[in-house]
Amino acid sequence: MNEHIITKRFDLGDGRMIEIETGKLAKQADGAAVVRMNNTMLLATVCSKREVGENVDFMPLTVDYQEKYAAMGRFPGGFFKREARPSEHEILIARLVDRALRPLFPDNFHAEVQVNITLISGDHDTMPDQLAALAAASALAVSDIPFNGPVSEVRVSYLDGQYVINTPMQDIERADLDLIVAATEDNIMMVEGEMKEVSEDVMLNALKAAHEAIKIQCRVLNELTIETGKQEKREYCHEVNDEELRERIRQAVYQKCYDFSKQGIANKHQREDGFAAIKQEFIDANYTEETLTDEIKFMIDRYYHDTEREAMRDMVLNERTRLDGRQLDEIRPIWCETDYLPSAHGSAIFTRGETQSLSTCTLGTKLDEQKIDGAVIEGTRRFLLHYNFPGFATGEVKRSGSTSRREVGHGHLAWRALKEVLPTEEECPYTIRVVSDILESNGSSSMATVCAGCMALMDAGVKLRKPVAGIAMGLISKGDKWAVLSDILGDEDHLGDMDFKVCGTRDGITACQMDIKVDGLSYDVLAKALEQARQGRLYILDKIHETIPEPREDYKDFVPRIEQIKIPKDFIGAVIGKGGEVIQKIQAETNTIINIEEEGEFGIVDVASQNKDDIAAALKWIKDICTVPEVGDVFDAKVVSIVEFGAFMEFLPGKEGLMHISEYEWGHPETLEGLIHVGDEFQVKVIAFDEKNGKIKLSRKALLPKPEGYVEEKPARGPRREGGDRGPRKDGDRGGHGRREGGNGGERRSSGNGEGRRR
Repeated sequence: MNEHIITKRFDLGDGRMIEIETGKLAKQADGAAVVRMNNTMLLATVCSKREVGENVDFMPLTVDYQEKYAAMGRFPGGFFKREARPSEHEILIARLVDRALRPLFPDNFHAEVQVNITLISGDHDTMPDQLAALAAASALAVSDIPFNGPVSEVRVSYLDGQYVINTPMQDIERADLDLIVAATEDNIMMVEGEMKEVSEDVMLNALKAAHEAIKIQCRVLNELTIETGKQEKREYCHEVNDEELRERIRQAVYQKCYDFSKQGIANKHQREDGFAAIKQEFIDANYTEETLTDEIKFMIDRYYHDTEREAMRDMVLNERTRLDGRQLDEIRPIWCETDYLPSAHGSAIFTRGETQSLSTCTLGTKLDEQKIDGAVIEGTRRFLLHYNFPGFATGEVKRSGSTSRREVGHGHLAWRALKEVLPTEEECPYTIRVVSDILESNGSSSMATVCAGCMALMDAGVKLRKPVAGIAMGLISKGDKWAVLSDILGDEDHLGDMDFKVCGTRDGITACQMDIKVDGLSYDVLAKALEQARQGRLYILDKIHETIPEPREDYKDFVPRIEQIKIPKDFIGAVIGKGGEVIQKIQAETNTIINIEEEGEFGIVDVASQNKDDIAAALKWIKDICTVPEVGDVFDAKVVSIVEFGAFMEFLPGKEGLMHISEYEWGHPETLEGLIHVGDEFQVKVIAFDEKNGKIKLSRKALLPKPEGYVEEKPARGPRREGGDRGPRKDGDRGGHGRREGGNGGERRSSGNGEGRRR
């Protein structure tokens, strides 16, 4: 077996090695490879059908990524305890690989292809997403499936002034820039990532650093292909063409499409109807209902689409104007509105041309945080952003189903763009959810989500450090001619060579996503696109500022208020109480939601309610529980029980002390019966601590003025019992006194229904 196993190794340049192995696992797949860095191992397989479906003129590619919990020595969560449908994290990685691979299959190769990537071993130092496309490309490299690769992918970070390739996991959070870049040896294909307001120059240099590392990997993949003998790819013929028909269509409709494109019609449906009429005119002039077979109609649709695309691209390059009549760098008309929904915590409408987002912001407590329970990544997330794209946004009849991969990807890009400007948890202790519903779409809906989401956050009173806007850039190139387009339409995205989404503040970029469909894109073009994007971003930020110049001064009246305090760690158990009884009582009587988390030597307590007085009452209760009394302190106390030698008083929640009969008033009453009753409240002063047993001595007398001429008398001797003996219990009496703490010291957090739960 070993003679068929091929292994390739290469150095990242700093001693860290990546290994590619093929020939050991999954040998019945068309191609299979294992990529390893440290203890992280990915198995990638690729399979392709030999036959193509009828009238298929697109690339039916499916990329799936899965992280096995066993790879990290963990059990899956949930009832079934097995891997199920992919998480959003896995979907996002699959999309990264799909976007890197899809443009590199031959245009006329239409057989269904499936790529599966599985994390089979992992570690806490090496992120698997930076190796996923390399693993997939390795499987393709050792297969006979036609592919214009090789392609590979790396993570690049800007860390301490240096560009780092495949950054260790623990360093990613503190990096100023974190990008995943995919490229061939000649061209960058895909970029996605987030930044902390970096400049365009920093980003451009990051792309160059990533590309240099990828070139090495592509050369290794070429060597792997040669060593496995897979230079020759399978023969295929997936298109039946009629070249005479193709030329007739071009001659008949090219100029008409060109001239119609020049009219600058802004309405998408009018443009669609106009182009459709040109095609129908050709059909009516050349075919009857009997002669227009399904096969001919299929070819007419394909050839007309190609001609229409060519004519529109030529028009933009020659006339330097757009399909909707705009200049190359012109932004579509924008109108915005905030506080549109009266019951939402925050809401905003952002409309740019024919693209519209209605976004909402909802503020919740710690209990609303999203729990992340992946094989590699665990934790919680306090900022969520969800993007929805219904069929009516484009006038289509489309059945509603589960969230699409596209919706997950667009929402994640907007999430990355906005999370960099959120206030700290100390400044804003809320869990925050933004939802963008796309109500109308003609391109750049993810960037509309960034703008509307930013305004919804500000309308909710979230103190963003700076506003953020997003813009989608396009490119059309042919030979030496090229044009960078600002704020692209859906048609321009489809017919163009680049979709480059850039988000940021006035001071720098916070997120980006780029897909390139053309060879030989120079860094000069990218630099031009970045600068044009910056100018467009500033224009959009001005529009946002006109609508809402700064976040609301305060949250709306119906938004739950959250106050946060720190308490000593030793008092967490006392606040929660045995079985959660104390914290449940506080929540029930003050109508609040209380959450406690342990952090170092403290407990972080969040108290939430829509009523400020309720929060104040709960906070006082908690502070009282955590108060350590000192001699001389004065408290409002309640009589808990009356005994022969005095009364036991609760002066703080869970804390009792003894008021001796002699400390009730000046003079020496023989009994307290008739003078006070269980439940009576009055002020007492702490006068002493019993060092031996920790009991607290209280006095009412010490707070009363001493009568004039008062002479201290010695009390008559009697059978009175002093100290801690209470004597027989009466109804309503409690045993024990001193500080009382919850018996379940391990409880650390309460849920919304008041149940304490360990964190």
